Amino acid sequence: MKEVRDLNQVTMKVTGMRCGMCEAHICDVIRKQYPEAKAVRASHGSDRASFRIEGEVDQAKLRNAIDETGYRCESVSVEPYEKKGLFHRR
Repeated sequence: MKEVRDLNQVTMKVTGMRCGMCEAHICDVIRKQYPEAKAVRASHGSDRASFRIEGEVDQAKLRNAIDETGYRCESVSVEPYEKKGLFHRR
C-alpha cells in the first residue's frame, strides 16, 4: 500500500517573467524537477509561482533550476497545504 504523505504548498517569488510564455517556462522547469507536482502555476503580474507536492522539496535545487533559465528565484516558502471547503469556508 502506498504511504500517504502530507501535501505541501510551495510558493516562490520569481522575477524576470514578462509574459505568458515566461510563465510557461517556469511551469516547465517546475514540472521537470518535480513531475509529481500538482496545480503548477506562475504569474508574471505578481512575480509568483506555486505548486503542491507530497513530501519535501529541495529548495536549493529548485532555485538553481529556475535561475539557470535566466529568471531569478528570490524566495521559496513551503507550507502545509490545507484544502478549503466550498467558497473557502471551513
